[in-house]
Amino acid sequence: MTSVTSVDRRRLADLLDRERAEYTRLHPRSAAAFDRAEHLFGRVPMTWMLKLAGSFPLYLDSARGATVTDLDGVAYADFALGDTGAMAGHSPAPVVEAVQRRFAELGGASAMMPTEDGEWVGAELTRRFGAARWSFALSATDANRWAIRLVRALTGRPKILFHSYCYHGTVDESLIVVGRGGAGVAREGNVGAPVDVTHTSRVAEINDLAGLERELAHEDVAAVLIEPALTNIGIVLPEDGYLDGVRELTRATGTLLIIDETHTFSAGPGGCTRAWSLEPDVVVIGKAIGGGIPAAAYGLSAELAERALSRADLDLVDMGGVGGTLAGNALSIAATRATLEHVLTDAAFDGMIALATRYTDGVRTAFAAHALPWSVSQLGARAEYRFLPTPARTGTEAHEATDVELDDYLHVYLANRGVLLTPFHDMALMSPATTDEQVDLHLDVLRAALAELVSA
Repeated sequence: MTSVTSVDRRRLADLLDRERAEYTRLHPRSAAAFDRAEHLFGRVPMTWMLKLAGSFPLYLDSARGATVTDLDGVAYADFALGDTGAMAGHSPAPVVEAVQRRFAELGGASAMMPTEDGEWVGAELTRRFGAARWSFALSATDANRWAIRLVRALTGRPKILFHSYCYHGTVDESLIVVGRGGAGVAREGNVGAPVDVTHTSRVAEINDLAGLERELAHEDVAAVLIEPALTNIGIVLPEDGYLDGVRELTRATGTLLIIDETHTFSAGPGGCTRAWSLEPDVVVIGKAIGGGIPAAAYGLSAELAERALSRADLDLVDMGGVGGTLAGNALSIAATRATLEHVLTDAAFDGMIALATRYTDGVRTAFAAHALPWSVSQLGARAEYRFLPTPARTGTEAHEATDVELDDYLHVYLANRGVLLTPFHDMALMSPATTDEQVDLHLDVLRAALAELVSA
């Protein structure tokens, strides 16, 4: 599936050169800061920040609500929102207040002692996602790793099954995709894999129940770990009946089901699990729940939690591979409570999803106005376009539609006019602080970018 052949590649290259030159002109202080960063690996605090549409990253000066300002004083309507980490908006007041109280007034952020906030957060996560027992982490990557350790121990099975082109952070086992002929292969670019990923994992395409059934028939899969919709390769939505089929197949084969809601939390206050009445054995949630403070959690069914706690041979309190010194720290838990209680509320999601629907309709209209055979998909407060005439139905289809040059043009064009997207997504995420005016700005600039791209 492809549609980008409708774009004049020479014109695209010329426009991208022009926009990159303007990007450099607008941001001399960010460029200078990048040049001076000689003691950082890749010149950035974390190499993810090297995913660039321009020749250097924009350096952060300040951020409030849904607006970020860079080192050169340029303000942006922020639709990246920390790639979901700031879905609550930047520094929401209730979270700031809770963090200040916990850290400055009460202290003890890293005391390795529980606080009463933990039970409140656990109860709220149960209300939202259904899982009965919760444990905390600092990232969804760690939460996924710990969930994997538990399900392997409880089932006695070695492998985990994933969707091709899924996103579960940097979990080693997840870096597997469907290759030619349908066999699982290591995802290209995997760095320093400890073992061949096909020894630890199995893989199937989303929306391919026959492929899933074939892989589960080996009876060596402890759990299927999935996003209910793919989110890191565009948005690939499940077809009607697919997730019901996943649950039926996992139960029939004695396989546990883990649903990672880290990005799909955008679907509503309880993610897709609540919105679509899913019944996982384990739920993972990260990034957004801390309101900008590192936080994540995994929730177990009551039966699964009891099975784990009753196993005297499992070291769950020291070096058994489940936990971390800073996990569940008082500061993260205070931030999580404030976020869930006061910011990412049920009512807030209603407004966020309405804005995303308005944005999605605007993007679809813009593509049609310029006769561009591209599509846009929405998952609650999150929307993303892909250079395909109809939305991809598998991760591989979405991957094959990648066009780096076209992505870079749209990203740098938008940035030069005050709109910020996550570097590796054409995704727009709404926060409780996002405004109608910011959505209008985004759509106006996108329409201008398309008009220049397709003009004779």
